[in-house]
Amino acid sequence: MRIAVDAMGGDFAPREVIEGAILAQTQLNVDIALVGDRDILANYLKQHNYQESDRLEIVPSEGIIEMDDEPLEGLRRKPNSSIAVAMNLVKRKQADAVVSAGHSGAAMAAALLRLGRLPGVDRPAIGALFPTQVAHKPVLLLDVGANVDCRPKFLEQFAIMGSLYSKYAIGIQEPKVGLLNIGEEACKGNELAIRVHQALQDNPQITFAGNAEGRDILKGQFDVIVCDGFAGNIVLKFAEGVGNAVMQILKEELPKGWRGKLGALILKPNLKKVKERIDADEYGGALLLGVAGICVISHGSSNAISIRNAIRVAKDAVDHGVLDRIRGQIKPKVSIPADDTPDDPPT
Repeated sequence: MRIAVDAMGGDFAPREVIEGAILAQTQLNVDIALVGDRDILANYLKQHNYQESDRLEIVPSEGIIEMDDEPLEGLRRKPNSSIAVAMNLVKRKQADAVVSAGHSGAAMAAALLRLGRLPGVDRPAIGALFPTQVAHKPVLLLDVGANVDCRPKFLEQFAIMGSLYSKYAIGIQEPKVGLLNIGEEACKGNELAIRVHQALQDNPQITFAGNAEGRDILKGQFDVIVCDGFAGNIVLKFAEGVGNAVMQILKEELPKGWRGKLGALILKPNLKKVKERIDADEYGGALLLGVAGICVISHGSSNAISIRNAIRVAKDAVDHGVLDRIRGQIKPKVSIPADDTPDDPPT
């Protein structure tokens, strides 16, 4: 398996991206195509006493899409940027998946332009895994940022794609799907939520378990939760902040002096497990579901561990044939008919 990695994307690129790619190549037994400035990447590999080989190859690109660039305009002005070249490798079947911690809007736009959408999918969605109170039972939340404004049919499609991913990639036999809302009752929420609730209830392709309030996300009673990208992105960033805050509070509240050192030593294995369960870096990245290729978008502040785990997410999606599972499952006509308003341009 060969994974294309946007080595120039991210707050700490290319250093952390390269270190994460090396970890993935050695630990996950995958081939890596590092996409970026050849001289810069070769110099970083040399610093790690690592040489370019068939298993870790540098693919040259020119320029990057900056965070303040408008995605589509940036791709037009920089057709050979690192994310564009990485996406082209997947399009040409020279790589099985692409991973990027750079401009998420540019990654999504490049995926739509280079790979296209799967048949029947109106809008791709970014699906992020969250830990829950139930050990080894994550919940998939989508969309977490690809579509700020959604129509009911988009969320219905998110539910189908998320359910298939949960079943085949995570191993949940009958994933329970929830709709993020402000109350449990079917009549609660705005017009979008009320219409989507009815559609999900009537859809035979999923197991709809009702509305999920904010406090239900991490309980483990749902396997998939759907929402628009505005609410989903707020939840994602809030969860990352909570995880960091919990670890900081634990450090500050442990007793000082020899008692604290002794207690920390005794609790070290447990604290390590706590960190693994709530640390966003352990989950790596979010899969862009609905495009005709495997694309994983990692957060901009990704470190080497996060990049390594993002590559793992991509590998798992390829291993479990996520694209083939979704392809053909979403019909052009879903239970909610389209209105007369034309589709919005990609965000």
